[in-house]
Amino acid sequence: MSNELHSLNPIDGRYATVTAPLREHFSEFAYIRGRARVEIAYLIALSDAGIVRPLTTAELNFLNDLSNNFSSDDAEVVKDLEKVTRHDVKAIENFLRERFARTSLLDTFPWLHFGLTSEDVNLTVQAVSLRDARDAVLLPALDEIIAAIADLVREHAATPMLARTHGQPAVPTTFGKEMAVFLARLKTQREIMATHVFDAKWSGAIGNYNAMLAAFPEVDWRAFGEHFLAGLGVKANPVSTQLIPYDNWLRYFQAVSLANSILLDFAQDMWRYISDDYLKLRVVKNEVGSSTMPQKVNPIDFENAEGNLGLANALFEQYLRKLPVSRLQRDLSDSTVRRSFGTAFGHTLVAYTSIQRGLGRCQVNESKLKSTLEAHWEVVAEGAQTILRAAQIPSAYDDLKSLTRGKNLDAESYQVWVAGLAVDESVKMKLRTLSPQSYVGLAREIAEESL
Repeated sequence: MSNELHSLNPIDGRYATVTAPLREHFSEFAYIRGRARVEIAYLIALSDAGIVRPLTTAELNFLNDLSNNFSSDDAEVVKDLEKVTRHDVKAIENFLRERFARTSLLDTFPWLHFGLTSEDVNLTVQAVSLRDARDAVLLPALDEIIAAIADLVREHAATPMLARTHGQPAVPTTFGKEMAVFLARLKTQREIMATHVFDAKWSGAIGNYNAMLAAFPEVDWRAFGEHFLAGLGVKANPVSTQLIPYDNWLRYFQAVSLANSILLDFAQDMWRYISDDYLKLRVVKNEVGSSTMPQKVNPIDFENAEGNLGLANALFEQYLRKLPVSRLQRDLSDSTVRRSFGTAFGHTLVAYTSIQRGLGRCQVNESKLKSTLEAHWEVVAEGAQTILRAAQIPSAYDDLKSLTRGKNLDAESYQVWVAGLAVDESVKMKLRTLSPQSYVGLAREIAEESL
């Protein structure tokens, strides 16, 4: 707790418990451990390809144990080595040399980091981290929101409510249909995020396999790199320099950012529904809504989500500005920016968690939805004038405009108006069937189809 209280960043302070799962993927420890694991995997792959001598069972067990059980103490040793080298990847190589020095792997020293540039390792580690964080943390959190919204759609597909355009009473819809729009949008983005395949590189200092090919011209190094990266669950970018073009990663960030924007839209609408009393917030006995106004129950979870989604998307926007631009395609001003990925996803996760919590406290106030509709019979004007148009009444729109524009209409006034129309009785029958409760079109069907 002491460390959290003194944290500069709320992601590691106030929200540390919520964001803890992301440390496994984006912390400094995770980055160091990832580099060690990739370097070890590369040595094993060189052996499997016959470039390095065969490794014994005992040696493979040693390497796998070092990779799988890489510890915080190991990372501290690496950091101490980095103080000397002032180079993070070289510190990993020196760490592995120290570990190998006491084993039969001593003769494999020359093969550590063979033919690579640091960014081969760093970019691969970060591509794997982006994928694993997505699968283990981000998508499960998003899925909980999608499931909660789907429950609202299912339960309220046929619950009529007043819809607004320009903030003004417009036409009736159903609460489930309004939620269905968000559900459909989020499901689309979720699919894009889930199917994204991250790319990396394994092609040396300038992306041409220069060093590797100089040492072993007979080896198909492109095929080797593709196979090696595929084994790590990422794909090889075939045309790169010291860095990969970040377009592939940026497409993923755009997908997450759009999902966040959809949820920001959702959070603002939920805030408005709560403000309009369309939604009630469950009261928790010992919670306080104000230091001075004891009656208040505030939509703080949706407000928290809105703020954190904005912060996350500000970082994603910076990535879109910064990462495609690199002097001569190989400056490393991107390195410090890439270290902030955990912060962007941290704010995203805080927002997702807040939305989950907010949804868990919301209950649709059906009586308020009904009373609001009953107070606005003018919202059937669209249907009424369309029925009259179909009956070849040329003044249909103007007649309804005179009756309703800028006015509140009640049920009695509407029925009196219908009775006074000089139209066939069959047309009047259609008009009489209109009501704010029933004039919802195919809202229920559309809502249910979104499920």
